[in-house]
Amino acid sequence: MDKRILDILCCPLTRQPLLPLSSQARDTINRAIATGSVKRNDGSVQREPLSAALQTRDGKRVYRIEDGIPVLLADEAINTAQVTDLPA
Repeated sequence: MDKRILDILCCPLTRQPLLPLSSQARDTINRAIATGSVKRNDGSVQREPLSAALQTRDGKRVYRIEDGIPVLLADEAINTAQVTDLPA
């Protein structure tokens, strides 16, 4: 993602800056998604694996990127507390 765009994006809930999710963290989340145990903030199950995502600076929320577009909807964020062994 273009750094200029990344510099202006922030979490709609906390206003924290967003950072690209590492491939290792993405793979860990995708393993949890495959088990059906990952829910979005609205309670719906995240069924599709993440191809790319952004995370808050504190690492507590993840926002998926679809077709190069960040989905920055608070209801569709993934709380990382539900994913065990998530790398820092």
